[in-house]
Amino acid sequence: MATIQKSTIQFLSDLKLHNDKEWFNANRKRYESARSDFETFVQAAIDEISLFDPILKGLESKSCTYRINRDIRFSNDKTIYKTHLGAFVVRGGKRNGDRFAGYYIHVEPGNSMIAGGAYMPPSAWLSAIREKIAEHGKEFLKITSDPDFIRFFGAIEGEKLKSAPKGYSRDHPHIELLKLKSFLSARQISDSKMTSESCLEYIVSACRAMKPLNDFLNNCST
Repeated sequence: MATIQKSTIQFLSDLKLHNDKEWFNANRKRYESARSDFETFVQAAIDEISLFDPILKGLESKSCTYRINRDIRFSNDKTIYKTHLGAFVVRGGKRNGDRFAGYYIHVEPGNSMIAGGAYMPPSAWLSAIREKIAEHGKEFLKITSDPDFIRFFGAIEGEKLKSAPKGYSRDHPHIELLKLKSFLSARQISDSKMTSESCLEYIVSACRAMKPLNDFLNNCST
C-alpha cells in the first residue's frame, strides 16, 4: 500500500530552513524523489476514492498536484517555494477547483491534512449553494451531523459574513450556514500518521465521509 516516506517530510522540513534557489537546485534530486513519492500516494488515493466516487475514474495525480513554486508576482512575501505538497482531487483536475467540490490532500511537516468542500466558490456557485441550503437546510444538516462526518471533521468551517447575505432575513432558520463564504471540512494529520502504512486507508475513509457534502455542493454547481 502506498505511503508517504519520511524522507519526503524531511525534505520539506529542510526546505523551510533553506528556502532559496541555490539550496533547492543543490537538492533537486531530493525534491524530485519527494514529488514522485507524493504523486504515487495521490494516485493510489484517487484509485481508491473513485471506487465510491466514480466520476474520478481515470483521473491522474499529475493533473491534481500543485507546483511547488509560489506565485510571488503580487505578494509581499517573496519566498520562492512552498513548504508543502498539495493536490486537489476533483473532476477534471485542479483547474476545476473553482467549479466543483473535491478532496484536498496536503503534506506539510506538522500541518498535514485531508480537507475538501468548496473554498471561496465564485459568486454564481455561492448563490446556488445558499439557495439550496435555504430550501434544503435539513438535508445539509443531516450530512454534517452524520457520525462519520463528525468523527473525521467535527463541523463545517469557513469564513462568514458579519450579517445576513442579500435576499435573506436575519431570522432565517439556517442563517449561520447562509453567512458562510466557504464550505470546508478538514482534519489535521500528524507526521507519524502521515508516514504510516495505515494513512492511505485513513484518508480514503475520510473522503468517503466527506462525499455527501461534496455531492450536495456539486449539485449546486453552475
